[in-house]
Amino acid sequence: MTDIQRHHTNARMSKIVCHGGLVYLCGQTAKGSPSANGDIAAQTMEVLTRIDTLLAEAGSDRTRLLTVTIYLRDIVDFAGMNAVWEAWLAGQQAGAPARTTIEAAMATESLRVEMTVTAAAGN
Repeated sequence: MTDIQRHHTNARMSKIVCHGGLVYLCGQTAKGSPSANGDIAAQTMEVLTRIDTLLAEAGSDRTRLLTVTIYLRDIVDFAGMNAVWEAWLAGQQAGAPARTTIEAAMATESLRVEMTVTAAAGN
């Protein structure tokens, strides 16, 4: 079990788990930031910035994304989220990861988007 690395761990979860050459990130939201009350574009950018930071800490980056699951409070935000997502991925040689988008209830009414990530380790 020592080959499993957990970072930013509390009683409920770890923000980063690394194992077997993979990096798993817990659900990332804009909660607690000024953009938490913003529109879908602002919240999506905040989430993607958090993902970039956590992947870098784990020794990976967005070019190594394997899968992303995106939860939207309201599917009406799909196009707005996609505009930010596509700009964030633009120019990547690796291409886009496998992705699923789901409409789902959020922990608080101010949250519009949450993303969970699996990436290959190493950058």
